[in-house]
Amino acid sequence: MITTIAAALIAYLIGSISFAMVVSRVMRLPDPRTFGSKNPGATNMLRSGRKAAAALTLLGDGFKGWFAVYLAQRFAPTEAFDWAVAVAALAVVLGHLYPLFFRFRGGKGVATAFGALYALDVRLAYAALATWLLVALVFRFSSLASIAAALTAALVCIWLYHADPRFFWCVPVIAMLIVWRHRGNIRNLMAGTEDRIGTNRV
Repeated sequence: MITTIAAALIAYLIGSISFAMVVSRVMRLPDPRTFGSKNPGATNMLRSGRKAAAALTLLGDGFKGWFAVYLAQRFAPTEAFDWAVAVAALAVVLGHLYPLFFRFRGGKGVATAFGALYALDVRLAYAALATWLLVALVFRFSSLASIAAALTAALVCIWLYHADPRFFWCVPVIAMLIVWRHRGNIRNLMAGTEDRIGTNRV
């Protein structure tokens, strides 16, 4: 129990490091919560006109997802391994969604979730990435691609581990959180007002 609680706290704090905010401050860019979609994530960082800022945000958010799960895998004892890893994966995404360091105003968790998936099982990460790329190329909506990728990861997880769930129950929960965080985008998609990839509206 202590190990699982420690994994959750550490992962949450790691997730609370918003790289969109950090990169914006280092590069002296506007607060990403004040322009575009007002989402502190890589897609909105593109609207700043600085591709390097978006790339650094994407890499940083993905890395923290991987790192939090890796720490749990590396240090959790055998008897607490499954729960510690599962909770770490979920907590790092929650930290990104509701960061302690930025008044609980976080991003939508896609890159962080991808990093966590990569640490859990690369097959889940590759399935999500392939889905994201396909939907993004066909429809050119980052939000739709992210929702589809999250749901794909959940379905692939259930398919792979339905007979041996171990700690992978967390993937469907993470997917539901990502869909929930995109509820505004879903409304925009239905209304035909969602920005397409490449739109630099501020």
